Amino acid sequence: MDIKTMYRLTYGLFVLTSAFEGKESGCIINTAGQVTSEPNQIGITVNKSNFTHELIKQSGIFNISILSEEALFETFRHFGFQSGRDTDKFLGYADCKRSANGLYYITAGTNGYISAAVKQSIDLGSHTMFIASAENMEVLSDVPSATYAYYQSSIKPKPEKTASAGKTAWRCTVCGYLHEGEELPADFICPLCKHPASDFEKVIL
Repeated sequence: MDIKTMYRLTYGLFVLTSAFEGKESGCIINTAGQVTSEPNQIGITVNKSNFTHELIKQSGIFNISILSEEALFETFRHFGFQSGRDTDKFLGYADCKRSANGLYYITAGTNGYISAAVKQSIDLGSHTMFIASAENMEVLSDVPSATYAYYQSSIKPKPEKTASAGKTAWRCTVCGYLHEGEELPADFICPLCKHPASDFEKVIL
């Protein structure tokens, strides 16, 4: 079975934000979409390890900022490569505004946002699916939405070669970091984006 077949599916990219009792955070997700039109509902899936997941479980509200083809890699780095448990992602962050529900949405490199209130949640193992009613939304620009494929080809920086030619290395599929060696330890953590060994692929340089 070739797991890379999953990469052929069409994904959008979004900054998911939420807050509870003064704690605010956001993370990158690639699963969000309209599930019904009457009532107008959207569905998102969020990894349980994300701090934003905890905030949604507690508050029952979230915003989805739809990333466009103008999004910079720094947005992905800022919201995707660090944890809200350790870092206040909105401290000093200027490219955001508050919507009517009091949550932040992202204004740079986005073409719209949706504010939603959770109606039900479904435990999917590593992730939770939240079904939510769309409470408010706004188009911010006409720039096309960024797909996962566009992110890989045009936004994510190409990895620098940090391993010798002809050697075996392990490449992080999230940020492109290269770790030289025949084997990758099971507990290896990417030093750049903090993703685990399961997100690495073996390559011959």
